[in-house]
Amino acid sequence: MEINCETVEHLADLSNFSVSDAENKSLQKDLSEILKYISQLDEVDVSDIEPTYQVFEMENVWREDEILKQEALREDLLALSKEQRDNQIKVPKVL
Repeated sequence: MEINCETVEHLADLSNFSVSDAENKSLQKDLSEILKYISQLDEVDVSDIEPTYQVFEMENVWREDEILKQEALREDLLALSKEQRDNQIKVPKVL
């Protein structure tokens, strides 16, 4: 991929940065060097290597959901609220 003036300007716009002409030239050179360095990974033979999905020996732990019987009565819980209407707790409108 060629890094030119327009590419740097586009990246600067996406990042909400302003870039001077001198900075643009410097960034072109720096980004080209970074891409050249990263492209060395293309030369590595990984045909016999299985993809790594998880680097730690972890897995999901599943459990059955349990519904526990509630000891509190509806009236007792409603009595704890500041306001109630139609057997429900009334809360301020949030927008």
